[in-house]
Order: sequence, then C-alpha cells, then structure tokens
Amino acid sequence: MQYLNGTYHAGLVVLSVFVAVMASYTAINLTGRVVATRGRASTLWLAGGALAMGCGIWSMHFISMLAFSLPIRMSYDLGITMLSLLVAIGVSAFALRIVTRPSVSRMHFLVGGLLMGAGICGMHYMGMHAMNMAPAISYDVLGVAASAVIAVVASIVALWLAFTLRAGNSWVAHAKKAGAAVLMGLAIIVMHFTGMEAARFDAASVCTSTGGLDGNWLALLVGVAAVSLLTMALLLSVVDSRLATRTASLVSSLRRANRQLHHLALHDSLTRLPNRSLLEDRIVQAIHGAERSGKRFALMFLDLDRFKTINDSLGHQYGDKLLQAVAARLSDCLRANDTVARLGGDEFVVLLGDVGAPTAVASVARKMLDTIALPLDVEGQVQSVSASIGISMYPDDGTSLRDLMTNADSAMYHAKKVGRANHQFFAPAMNAAAGARLALERALRLALENQQFELHYQPKVDVASGAVVAMEALVRWRCPQRGMVPPNDFIGVAEEIGLIIPLGAWVLREACRQNRAWQLAGMAQLRVAVNLSAYQFRQKDLPEFVAGVLRDTGMDASCLELEVTESVVMHNPADAARMLDRLHGQGIHISVDDFGTGYSSLSYLKQFRLDTLKIDRSFVRDISSDADDAAIVRSVIALAHSLRLKVIAEGVETDAQLAYLRELGCDQYQGYLRSKPLPAHEFEALVRAGGGAPVLKVAGR
Repeated sequence: MQYLNGTYHAGLVVLSVFVAVMASYTAINLTGRVVATRGRASTLWLAGGALAMGCGIWSMHFISMLAFSLPIRMSYDLGITMLSLLVAIGVSAFALRIVTRPSVSRMHFLVGGLLMGAGICGMHYMGMHAMNMAPAISYDVLGVAASAVIAVVASIVALWLAFTLRAGNSWVAHAKKAGAAVLMGLAIIVMHFTGMEAARFDAASVCTSTGGLDGNWLALLVGVAAVSLLTMALLLSVVDSRLATRTASLVSSLRRANRQLHHLALHDSLTRLPNRSLLEDRIVQAIHGAERSGKRFALMFLDLDRFKTINDSLGHQYGDKLLQAVAARLSDCLRANDTVARLGGDEFVVLLGDVGAPTAVASVARKMLDTIALPLDVEGQVQSVSASIGISMYPDDGTSLRDLMTNADSAMYHAKKVGRANHQFFAPAMNAAAGARLALERALRLALENQQFELHYQPKVDVASGAVVAMEALVRWRCPQRGMVPPNDFIGVAEEIGLIIPLGAWVLREACRQNRAWQLAGMAQLRVAVNLSAYQFRQKDLPEFVAGVLRDTGMDASCLELEVTESVVMHNPADAARMLDRLHGQGIHISVDDFGTGYSSLSYLKQFRLDTLKIDRSFVRDISSDADDAAIVRSVIALAHSLRLKVIAEGVETDAQLAYLRELGCDQYQGYLRSKPLPAHEFEALVRAGGGAPVLKVAGR
C-alpha cells in the first residue's frame, strides 16, 4: 500500500519545542504557588495552572501538527479540536492535584503517571482524529505503543520533578526548574513525534471538508495564544511568589518584633534578666504552687555595696558592664528552675523554689556572696565588689507578694546596716528600722525643699597669733519633728539616695553668699572652707559650677577653700589631678581633709595642686601622750612644710594639744578649744569680738 510522505517546517518545530519547554516551566512554578497558598487562593491557582498547562501542551501538539505538511490540503474539525483541548486541561488539573499533595508515595507517582500518560495520548490521537480526510488515518501498532510508553514514563518523571522542585525561589532553584522544564518539554515532544511517525496516510487521501480550521491562520492563532497565555501565567506566578515572599518576610519580621517586644516587656534591657513584671508573676505562681504542695520557697533581695561610688567615678558605661558581669555570675549560681531578676540600678532579686530548711538558703546566699566577691576584669580594670542580701521565707515571713518583697527588702537594709557583705534573714523588728529609714529619706527630701538646712561655721585659728584666719562651713539639719539632726545621721543617707549633689551645691552657694555678705558688712575678710563629697568631686562640670557660684555671689576665688579627702583624690589619681588643677587655676585654695586616714601616699602630694594638709583628729587626740601619734604629726608637718604646704590640725580640745602643735610648727588649728561650729550670727559675733573664750567638751559636734 502506498502512503503519503509528509515534511516538517523547521521553524514551527522549534516553536513547538519552545512552547513545550515553556509549558513545563510554567507548570512547575504554578505547582509551587498551589502548594504555597491555602483555601480559595489555592483552588484558583490550581484552576489557572491547569488551564495554562493544558493549553500549553495542546498548543505544542497542534503547532507540531501544523509543522507537518502533506501534499494535500489539510483541515481540522472544530468540535473534536476543542474536545482535545478540554482533555489536555483535565489531564493538567489531575497532574497538579497529585503533585500538590503534602506527600506523594511511589504508588501515587505510578498510578498518576499511567493516567496522565493515557490522557496525553488521548489528547494527541483525538487531535489527529480531528483531521478531515478520507480514507481515515491508520497507525502502526508498535509506534502507538512506543508513544504511549514514552507518555507514561514522561508523565511519571514530570510528576516527580514537579513535586521535588515545587518549593524554592532562589536563583539556584529556578535554574533547577529550568533544567527540569527542558527535560519535560523534550519528553513531550519526543512522544508527539513518535505518535506522528506511527500515523499512516493513504496515498489516495483527500480532505473531506471545505470548511473547518485552516492551517495557515491556525498556526498564528495557536502560537500567539499559547505563548501569551503561558507568559501571563508565568508572570502572575512570579509576581505572586515575590509578593508572597515579601509578605512572609514582613510577617516573619512582625513575629520577631512581637517576640522581641514581649521579651523586652518582661526582661531587663541591660542584663537580659527578668524584670519586675516577670518576677512578680513568677512569685505569684510560686505562692499558688506552695499553697497546693505545702512546700517553702525563699526570696532574696541583693544590693551591691557602694556601687554608686564606682558608677560615678568610673562612668555609667563601666557600671553597666559591671552589672552585666554580676548578673552572669548570679545566674551561674542558681538552678534552672530558680529566677534571678534585676529591679533596676544595682538591685537584684532571687527566687529560690522548693528550698526546704533555711540552712539551704543560707548556703546559697554564701555561695552568691563568695562568687560576687571574686575579682572582676571589666574593660581591663580589675574590680572587687561585695553585696548585701536580705532573705524572706514563704510562708514564715509572708504569704503575699507584697509582704515577701517588703520583708526581704527590710532584711537587705539590715544586712547593710550591720556591716555589708553579708546576708540576713528577715525578723519582724527589721520592719520598724526599714520604716524609720524610709521616713528619714522622705524627711530629707522635704528638708531640702523647705529650706530646713543651715550652715554652722567653725573658726580656723592661727597657732602662733591666736587670730581667726579662716572658717569651715558645716551643714546642719534643723528638723521640725526631730530637732537638730547631726551630720553623721543624714549625710550617708543623702549620698545613698542621690541627695548629696543638690545638698552640696546648696552648701557651697550658701557659704559663699554668707561670706560675701560678711565682707560687704565690713567684717574681716576670711577664707571659707567647704567640704566636697566624692560624688561632687567626680562631676565633670564641677569647676564650671564653682566658677558660676563665685560669679553669682560676687565672692573672690581666693576666699574659697575646697576640702577633699585623700581617699577621694586617690581613687583615680589622673582624673583627680586634672580636676584639682582646673580648680586651683581659678585661684581657689585646695585642702586635703583627714590626712593620714586613707592611702597616705606621699607621692600624690607632689603630683596634685594643693595648698593645705589637714591632720585628722584621730592623731591629734592623743598627741601629747602617744609617741606614735606625735611622730606621725611631726612627720606630716615636716613633709608639708618641705613641699610649701600649710598644715592645719582639727579636733584640738586641750591646751596641751595646742602647745604640742605649736612646738611642732603647725600653722593652724580648729576645734572645741577655740569654738564649736556656730550659727552664722554667733560666728559673726565671735569674730567681731576678736576671738572668744575657749569652749571645751561641748556635745553634738
């Protein structure tokens, strides 16, 4: 039997390959969108993907057929052609449904590949049947079987590749998808041309239709439609994927931000420890748990000793790092189910769950104190700190959050009061002391606001002539409820609550104002000495502040003397030297108070800009009877004079002490032998009277 031999248009063959590859690549991308979405969006992507993929495969098929030419006119039945398109779309929907399952087994791939291959074969041979010609096309059985095998194998491979590569939007992922699309497209093309090779066209065949679809415009229609549809589907897939990725990134960022905000709301930003809110929640949980189980737990208040001094002298940045190091050490001391929290500043609270006897709690407290006391290397500087711990026990010391917190706090203050660097269990008597302390703090704050402080002045007397040559301003608190409160009872508290800075500023301003007023009133021009606390001395703008006070009050700088203790200047000698040099450069006299009780380093006397050494009263008290004290005073006077410094002795109360100081060559003295500290009007009367009689052993210095 004679058959017609057909030829292929090379350009249309290339176009069909391109459409097949593009359809495969689009199908793989659409698979990822179906998987990535949920609900209605997933269904819409499945429907759209089936339409695009089905049209792509169908278009490839007919472009390939249009590339095939016979020596007779060819036409296609419109109904059968559209039916083959529906088959292609249905097969595509089935394939997408399989590969978008959460998991696909080997059996799914096998059964799906068989059904999908059968569908592709059905689409192909149905399209061939749409050709209007007689006699009908006959087929080579082996060729048809080969095309079916290729369709099934290609379908199984296509399903596996689509399932494997459905996730991922990186460049590497897209490169893999492109490679897979090329393989899938070529497999579909091979199946099509294998099926075409199986077709037999009788030599007497003629076209049986004068209408139908003409191949010339069908090629243009199918090609443009297929490429346009696949391009739109691919662009929509890419845009949607990018939007989904961006949305997912924003959602992820929002979740992270929410987690961070939640963490920040419940944790201290500096140490990352739980804050007060989280601590209180855990204490409440511990109370409920203890009520049910009958077990005990402990609450510890821990406060670093003299941390404010370190913070003010070395800077807040150094203090922050020190707190972080302490927090890390505390965490290492505790069990996983215990809680250590930071309330603020240098205050920490530890919640110990299920502790049993107080002896176990005491053991933990000692471990914490010993661990904190180990030297810390912070920014290359070794620092040693200590802590005071107060402990309350549930239910012995309270059954509510407030009671346990208050009682642990009271025990901590008691630990500081009895010497620091120790732990104390709560006792009922401590609440009274804690209440008194809080009342004192409130009264001190009101005292500064209500101007309850006043200055008393103690004369500084020339040893040789007995004349009053200067004075020291000493603060007193005249409280309406407490009466006259001595400095020892409130200065330490003022330092701890941060009131010493404004109080010290008031003392300096008032002393300068009063001295200038006396000068304008015609009283002898005397130098007034004002004590600087460690906190004042470490203020960077202290020289500018002092200059401002002198300018505002109109007092000459030579009439002001600032007294600092040697422990203050020796804490950081380099910074102290610069500060003293700036103050001394203004014409202010500088005196070292309590000399001999601190570092007693002779080298700093040469390094610092000083005018006067003040011998502490502890050496003067027994100077006439204690050979060691006498030797110390003699050495100090000789050393000071060799460095051209004046020497003043404080605490002189007897004629014998004064006589000995005169013999040693001391320049000035102050003490009860001449006068106790006096209110301003009494001091003025004393000076105008030319001195005043000695006042001995007057209480309440």
